[in-house]
Amino acid sequence: MRTLLALFLGLVAQAAIASCPPHAYTAPGQVRFDSDAVLIVTHPTSFHDARLASKRGIDEAVSFARNKRIPVVYLQDDTPAKLYFVEDCDPDYWVESEGGEFGLEVTPSHVYVAGGHLELCLSDTLHEILRSWAKQTPRNLTITYLMDAIYSNGKSIEESDPFYADYLKFMDVVTYRRPGGEHWPKLTLLETLGTIRREEHELAYLTKVLPHYENTLSPAYRVELVLNDSVAKVLQSAPGWKPPVLRFHFVDSAVELANEPPHDR
Repeated sequence: MRTLLALFLGLVAQAAIASCPPHAYTAPGQVRFDSDAVLIVTHPTSFHDARLASKRGIDEAVSFARNKRIPVVYLQDDTPAKLYFVEDCDPDYWVESEGGEFGLEVTPSHVYVAGGHLELCLSDTLHEILRSWAKQTPRNLTITYLMDAIYSNGKSIEESDPFYADYLKFMDVVTYRRPGGEHWPKLTLLETLGTIRREEHELAYLTKVLPHYENTLSPAYRVELVLNDSVAKVLQSAPGWKPPVLRFHFVDSAVELANEPPHDR
C-alpha cells in the first residue's frame, strides 16, 4: 500500500511540473526595459538540471521579480520545450539562446541571474552583460546571483581544494546509480557552498567562478564581492575618490530579498 501511495505521489509531482505552451521568441533588438533592474534566467530546463534542483529557487526568483515590478527574461536553447520547468510561463521576454548568449542591450544597472550552468551557459550570459555595460557610461553596477536558483556541475572545484572530499561525497549521493552523462550531476550553487562551509573558502570559490570582468570593463571600476550581508571583499581597487563600483552580490535565495524596494526608473 505504501509503495502504491509513493508511486501515486510521484506521478502527481511529475504532472504538476507541466511544460509551458508554445511561444514566440522576441528578437534581441525588440527587447526594452522600463526598469533599472532585470532578472535573466538562463536555460531553466531539466535537460541540464535533471534533479530540478534549481526549480524552487527559480520560481521564487520570478515571483520576487513580479512583486518588485522587475522585468523577466528567459533564455531558451534548442532542448525540448517540454523540459523547461518554470512555473510562470509568461515572462516579459523569451529570447533564443543556444549557449547563454542573447545579443540584447542591457540598460538596467542591476541584473539578477538564475539558471545555469554556472560554469558554461550562465558564464556566457554574464560575459554578455558585462560587454553590454562596457559600451555604456560608467556607473554603479550590480549582478546578484540567486544561489538556490543556479545549477552547477562543480567543474571549478579542484582536488587541491580543502573541501573537495565533502563536495565529492555529496555529489556521489546525488548521482548514486543515476544513468551516466551530464544530466544528473548538478548541485545548486547554494548546495555547493554547503559543502564548503568556511566563509573564507566560500569567498575564494565564488571569486574563482566570476566572469572575467578585468578583460571587459574599464580598470576605472572598483570591483567588489559580497556574500549575503558580509563585508564587501575588494577584488579590484580603482583610482579617484568615488569611482564607479561593479558589485557581485551572492544571496542564498530571492526569498531573502523581499524587503528590497521596487526598481522602477
